[in-house]
Amino acid sequence: MDRKRVSRIGVAKGVVVFLVVFLGALGARALSAPDKYSLKVPGGLAFADFKGYENWELVSISQNGKLMAAILGNPTIIEAFRAGIPGNGKPFPDGSRMAKIHWIPKQNESAPGPPTVPGTQHDVDFMVKDSKKYPEGGGWGYATFAYEAATDSFRPGTTADKPPQGNDAKCGVACHTKAKDSDFVFTRYARR
Repeated sequence: MDRKRVSRIGVAKGVVVFLVVFLGALGARALSAPDKYSLKVPGGLAFADFKGYENWELVSISQNGKLMAAILGNPTIIEAFRAGIPGNGKPFPDGSRMAKIHWIPKQNESAPGPPTVPGTQHDVDFMVKDSKKYPEGGGWGYATFAYEAATDSFRPGTTADKPPQGNDAKCGVACHTKAKDSDFVFTRYARR
């Protein structure tokens, strides 16, 4: 074989290897779930604003219709609850944050009872007290991020979801107005 042909074969193999690696990387990137901390709803609430929520303290649990939930609070709101807010008539301080993780419940058939336990995650709702940024919502901003099990990823909630969700920082204002007397917070700190 002459040197030019060997050289061209080497270059062609190099190009093929490069394309396989490059396209493989692009394909893997396209198929991987987007980073939840890069998501943001219109009006400013970002998933990243609640980074670490998975480790917050439990405020309470709830079940509404077909969904069960754990309501978690950051240290600021936990301290406020323990100080008697909102029952003492004082508002929650700015910086208070809550996360409400919803699951579709299922029966744990292998345990005695059998108990109802969290199944597939449905969504996560966030609320933050920031009186300057969200004065029209009683000082609270809201966000809902729907969980997509097929892709193991989140996306901002929409009015097409069940239940329908607004997809901006004001999405919870209308609903939470019913809890105006408790500083727009429905959840009570569960006795332990």
